[in-house]
Amino acid sequence: MAEASRIFQTTLFPAFSTVHKPCRVTQSPSFVRKKYPTVHCSSSVSTSDSATAKAASVAQKVPWGCDIDSLENAEALQRWLSDSGLPPQKMAIQKVEVGERGLVALKNIRKREKLLFVPPSLVITADSEWSCPEAGEVLQKYSVPDWPLLATYLISEASLQQSSRWSNYISALPRQPYSLLYWTRAELDRYLEASQIRERAIERITNVIGTYDDLRLRIFSKYPDLFPEEVFNMETFKWSFGILFSRLVRLPSMDGRVALVPWADMLNHNCEVETFLDYDKSSKGVVFTTDQQYEPGEQVFISYGKKSNGELLLSYGFVPREGTNPSDSVELSLSLKKSDKCYKEKLEALRKHGLSASQCFPLRITGWPVELMAYSFLAVSPPSMSRQFEEMAAAASNKTGMKKDLRYPEIEEPTLQFILDSCELSISKYTKFLQASGTMDLDVTSPKQLNRRLFLKQLAVDLCNSERRILFRAQNVLRRRLRDIRSGELRALKIFDGFRNLFK
Repeated sequence: MAEASRIFQTTLFPAFSTVHKPCRVTQSPSFVRKKYPTVHCSSSVSTSDSATAKAASVAQKVPWGCDIDSLENAEALQRWLSDSGLPPQKMAIQKVEVGERGLVALKNIRKREKLLFVPPSLVITADSEWSCPEAGEVLQKYSVPDWPLLATYLISEASLQQSSRWSNYISALPRQPYSLLYWTRAELDRYLEASQIRERAIERITNVIGTYDDLRLRIFSKYPDLFPEEVFNMETFKWSFGILFSRLVRLPSMDGRVALVPWADMLNHNCEVETFLDYDKSSKGVVFTTDQQYEPGEQVFISYGKKSNGELLLSYGFVPREGTNPSDSVELSLSLKKSDKCYKEKLEALRKHGLSASQCFPLRITGWPVELMAYSFLAVSPPSMSRQFEEMAAAASNKTGMKKDLRYPEIEEPTLQFILDSCELSISKYTKFLQASGTMDLDVTSPKQLNRRLFLKQLAVDLCNSERRILFRAQNVLRRRLRDIRSGELRALKIFDGFRNLFK
């Protein structure tokens, strides 16, 4: 897929301030929107099979964009960009094996060569000019943050079709982006039951719905002529946020501004590539510098960032081949036991540092973070260590930014056993899903629905295999470490017994 993005936001949708005296549009807006039939939206977290089919059919009613593998619209985009100031390129849009569309080298490309040079006039930011300036003025008055503002901007420009200067770009965007936003709640529960990404997906969907509802109540309902519901609704916002999640980039050399960069967002991700998009002040364009050479006919890649396979599925809708992503990780869930005599004291210490009784920590193939160890130390620590509860909770939160590697040799064994038990519980969930996946969906008779189910199931199987692989690695490491500790204790006991026998 052609979803080039590096998303660095820490707060997904910050709340925007309410203006007590909203601006009034005193004259008719100087634009004409095409009248579209109302898109009736089913919730993204619906749980019925009929809702699944309904959601799939509704998604096709978004009246702009194209099929994700369309070259016709992509070629029109390339012509428009060239006419609008994009310099001659060494790449062209073609169908590719990795992703439906991608940029393929037309000529030899050297290592460390700068490519693209997309001028700022062809980059969409929060400051871009609106084809409907009145709508932009309203959002500015309400201090709408960049993400929901850009989502609204995309819909506004898309609805104007040829009246928008971005019509060729929007026509080349996928009508239904690959995104977990398009999975129903039933599909998330069915296919991602073993992975913590399911919770992240539900949270993201809830945030998108909440952001749309906030905009609708605070702004859209007050200006129905500027933001008609048949255009600005949950289905179109799901589309626009899907585009942002998969294509928005942060440009470090432009003060970290987020932007959509037409043409550049046709580049696909490769886990072995480390180059990324940025603004080049000398050439005054968005560029990237290759970290390998390409021959004519080879697909050119960039990095979407050091993301796990779950994060790549969450935003971009794909899972790299197992073992190919050095940044892959799996979220391990740890919990305090309510039967713990010090449960209340430990929970109080955790809450003081913004943590809860259940927390998730990333496991990588190379190991786990010190925060996970600190949380585990706290979980198993006896009442005699109550004075250390605060220190353990602080290290588990790492709010100071200084990683403190705590060591408590006296409870190392139960701590490692606690982590091992959590790993093996997660492994059992993945194994149960993978064993059952072969017999899933055998009752589906609709070819269209069956194809969708098989596609989603394959993504889930790929994700679960990659995450379980990391858990197996952690399991082996923990077992070896525990074996070493216990064999060391046994040797020490034998030596002690030997000394004791000498004095009998």
